[in-house]
Amino acid sequence: MTVTVRVPAKVNVQLAVGPARPDGFHDLANVFLAVGLYDEVTATPADALRITCTGPDADKVPLDRTNLAARAAELLAARYGRSPDVHLHIAKDIPVAGGMAGGSADGAAALVACDALWGTGASREELLEICAELGSDVPFSLVGGAALGTGRGERLTPLEVGGTFHWVFAAADGGLSTPAVYAEFDRLTPHAGPPEADPVLLAALRTGDPFALAGALSNDLQPAAVSLRPSLKDTLAAGTKAGALAALVSGSGPTTAFLAEGAEAARGIAEALMASGTCRSARTATSPAPGATIVSGSATSF
Repeated sequence: MTVTVRVPAKVNVQLAVGPARPDGFHDLANVFLAVGLYDEVTATPADALRITCTGPDADKVPLDRTNLAARAAELLAARYGRSPDVHLHIAKDIPVAGGMAGGSADGAAALVACDALWGTGASREELLEICAELGSDVPFSLVGGAALGTGRGERLTPLEVGGTFHWVFAAADGGLSTPAVYAEFDRLTPHAGPPEADPVLLAALRTGDPFALAGALSNDLQPAAVSLRPSLKDTLAAGTKAGALAALVSGSGPTTAFLAEGAEAARGIAEALMASGTCRSARTATSPAPGATIVSGSATSF
């Protein structure tokens, strides 16, 4: 038996960052929106835990126990008193180290796949507990849709989305280290205040109005990402010039996100970005998207 789970990327339509906590994390008001770029993780019985990966930038994905997919298998196996003997194959399509939670997505997908493969029968609450242990973005990768993440982003409140939003995502050459971006944020923003969700942005999501959403998008990490990768300014400017309603760095970057009025506008922005020479690739996608979903081996979504 094999089980394959599809899991989406995310964009942060608001990322409000508070000061560093004693544990090194930051309190966040993090409005997640799942987007239709997907990784797939396939779990197959094996004699030992093994990770393989194919797809764009697969050579940059760790294949050892530092991979969140491997850690997910180990944590689930330990909770249910079994050995984590499984081959996890990751088919990558989410940009690697791009601020779109690709690694977190793989952890959530592996957790769902192993639960189904092993028949552990873990509850949604148990899976979310393990997700939170794996990382701040992993719980949202499990549930998808739209949600407000508080704490370090792991405490989720589902949000209503009243329509479909059209995006273009431009991948940069190379990645950005999330800890490095947060360290630069601390340097640039020594007196950060408490993070709060923007009611105007939440209302724009509810109504499905791309123009209202465009006026409310924000990312407190963007100045830090641009400071570490100044070329992102050129990408953001190119997408704006091409007609994007709004442009921002996705999460900790370096992927940049462009909100478009509709599908045709998104295609035009993607073509203009590629022609500008300011990015490695430009992809269109829509949101919201479902969370981790079993696509073969069973039929369950979370």
